[in-house]
Amino acid sequence: MSEKSIKIRGAVLETLGAPRPYAESRPLNVQELELDAPGPNEVLVKIAASGVCHSDLSVVNNNRPRPLPMLLGHESAGFVEAVGEGVDDLEIGQQVVFTFLPRCGECRECKTDGQMPCSVGTIYNEEGSLMRGTRRLHRDGEQVHHHVGVSCFATHAVAARESLVPIGNDVPSDIAAVFGCAILTGGGAVLNEIKPGPEDTVAVVGIGGVGMAAIITAVGLGVKKVVGIDMQESKRQTALELGADEVYSPQEAEEQGLVFDGVIEAAGHPKALETAFKVTRAGGITATVGLPAPNSQIVIDPLVVTAQARRLHGSYLGSSVPSKDIPKYEQLWREGKLNAEGLISSHIKLDEINEAMDALSDGTVLRQIITFD
Repeated sequence: MSEKSIKIRGAVLETLGAPRPYAESRPLNVQELELDAPGPNEVLVKIAASGVCHSDLSVVNNNRPRPLPMLLGHESAGFVEAVGEGVDDLEIGQQVVFTFLPRCGECRECKTDGQMPCSVGTIYNEEGSLMRGTRRLHRDGEQVHHHVGVSCFATHAVAARESLVPIGNDVPSDIAAVFGCAILTGGGAVLNEIKPGPEDTVAVVGIGGVGMAAIITAVGLGVKKVVGIDMQESKRQTALELGADEVYSPQEAEEQGLVFDGVIEAAGHPKALETAFKVTRAGGITATVGLPAPNSQIVIDPLVVTAQARRLHGSYLGSSVPSKDIPKYEQLWREGKLNAEGLISSHIKLDEINEAMDALSDGTVLRQIITFD
């Protein structure tokens, strides 16, 4: 441990595809690590709240393999403790939201205004480093990989400046955290892909954390009708409580021949995407933000695509530019139009992370928020 490093506690993923229940196999090991001081264009953040998201589970269950060992977690908010050389627009003590896809702002993909993921940030995310190829995590002399430039299942994190968006210090940190993934992804699919008008109807297939974020965003925008579609009755009931006008099971929606102007698929399952496509009206948009298992396939009628002028859009991170979009959600929340509080199922401790993965896998929760003293 160097003089410039600090000791932190974090949840390190040790194995991919461990058997369930995770409470017994314990693929995530909460332990002490060393975190280097921030380098140029990097920031040290004291974590206040971190959301447990299905994308974390997708690494744990090996649907999205990552290099190991890795300190997991990607949805978080915290307060700036130190800045590296070149960071002159953040103040010590300022609250920031992490985003899991840093944008270089220069590549061809960055010039699509969010429609494509940054190619530079994607490369560094896949190799388990920060934006410029650096790694700041160690344990007993061994290097530990960063999870999509964030690694927020920990007391502190060092992140590239591009991975952070400032937010008001008065925003509760658990609310700020869900802005960074659930709302940025689900809400982004509404704002950036469906782009509904006041007379449009919007349906969401798969109403977990991200799907429910799409619902509350559509409700906040005041569209004509918002509909939730999910196999679980409990989630359908929650959608109604959060403002959805109607809810259906996938079978009910298909059998009744329901169609909507814009449909978002947020389940990460091929059957959910097929349902989403079926319930999209002629000329409508189907946007998918779910992350299915590798090699998943769907069956759609290509004649329908042409004859009905259908549009099927893939949307990574809600096609968002976080520095532009997070302030929009913050403003909607301040105006009382975005019920982000409704996404939070419970508050937990870091040591409960394996049990949290079980609950997420069971589909019984929206967002479990890890809070830190």
